Amino acid sequence: MHTGVVSQRSDLRPNRIAVLSVHTSPLAQPGTGDAGGMNVYVLQTAIELARRGTEVEIFTRATSSNDEPLVEAAPGVLVRHVQAGPFEGLDKHDLPTQLCPFAAEVLRTEARNLPGHYDLIHSHYWLSGQVGWLTRDRWRVPMVHTAHTLAAVKNAYLAEGDTPEPAAREIGEKQIVAEADRLIANTAEEARQLVELYGADPDRIDVVLPGADLTRYRPGDKAAARAEFGLSPHERIVAFIGRIQPLKAPDVLVRAAARMLAEEATLSRPPARPLRVLIVGGPSGSGLERPDALIELASALGISDRVTFLPPQPPNRLAQVYRAADLVAVPSYNESFGLVAIEAQASGTPVLAADVGGLGTAVRDNVTGLLVPGHDTDDWAIALRRLLNDPAGLDAMSLAAVEHAANFSWAHTADGMLDSYAAALSQSRAGHPLAGSLHSDSNFARSQVRSAGSPRALLAGVEPARRRRTGAVRR
Repeated sequence: MHTGVVSQRSDLRPNRIAVLSVHTSPLAQPGTGDAGGMNVYVLQTAIELARRGTEVEIFTRATSSNDEPLVEAAPGVLVRHVQAGPFEGLDKHDLPTQLCPFAAEVLRTEARNLPGHYDLIHSHYWLSGQVGWLTRDRWRVPMVHTAHTLAAVKNAYLAEGDTPEPAAREIGEKQIVAEADRLIANTAEEARQLVELYGADPDRIDVVLPGADLTRYRPGDKAAARAEFGLSPHERIVAFIGRIQPLKAPDVLVRAAARMLAEEATLSRPPARPLRVLIVGGPSGSGLERPDALIELASALGISDRVTFLPPQPPNRLAQVYRAADLVAVPSYNESFGLVAIEAQASGTPVLAADVGGLGTAVRDNVTGLLVPGHDTDDWAIALRRLLNDPAGLDAMSLAAVEHAANFSWAHTADGMLDSYAAALSQSRAGHPLAGSLHSDSNFARSQVRSAGSPRALLAGVEPARRRRTGAVRR
């Protein structure tokens, strides 16, 4: 299991890679549907890789007739919207039926170029891994895979009433683990799960920590941030940011807040600053079955006037949400890492999180926030009260949170990915059975493609009316 320093051998740095993100576009707004931390991860790492000289082409499924076939998301980063199945109405669990047409279009795209167009494939999530496995064999290039979440782990920590992941997914994940040239795990805990639950070879796993955009998420004016959203400067605000679904467990926060408010109501001297719960996000996954469930829960608990709902926010406004809050809660039943926790801490806001998955890495317990074992309402209410009623303690955690988050950046993540790519390419050059022709007589063809196949040159071949430059990168 590799966690070492990035290789500086430039000959092992890929010039162009194909990134597969079948079920969700890196250009989609996180917080609704299937868009979340993985979208941010794929786009931000692609941008960093491009800055280092590796061109990135991201293949994702088109979900609207308005999706441009080819979008330049940033210099050196192309997003290809692949038509596979109906644009709308497909649940993520229905997407395996569309892997064949998706893979066919990926293969056709590569076939339009000279051999050796892509040096490496990086697939994200198990659906993409299935396509990556096929294209790896066809193109005879290494495949690196990042799972992001694992069915066996999600099912082991399933929220009450949530829908378990299907057996087909776990079977597919085991196949990918066996086939991938390298596996990138978000944390050492995820690496352990890959070995113990999926039989992965530890020598083919690279632990690469995700990051945050530290230029965007940084401390700021709390009063100004609250004014932007119409929030009172005199309240204690705890925020939940993410998809509203059982897995993310926003109901745990709402129940704990109700318990805390009920207990404070019995005090002879209740706190001078009232509590405000801020929920930022939209229904997703099994949460779509009852999209108003959280609103109904707040009403049933008698705290509707203490809960404010906001839709998913674009990056700049999301940074203001973090700054507006005194505390950010991440009560998920499972998180492979938890980007929200790092973004919040980078913004100077302590985090109250469930002690699950990668959150134990993202949050320093009792230093930058608190980790709660389990999801018991009383435990969460106690933790909320401890943090929110200790302004001096929160201020100390805020300073420590910024310092801690400085260790997590997308630049560091991209460096770790390049190290993993170098290991995969090194294996192929040493005689990987699927890479026999990867670096032989295709070198000249490869150089010709690179000179004529830059992102801008490729865009020039697309009908102007169907071409769009995104301008500012979207999340």
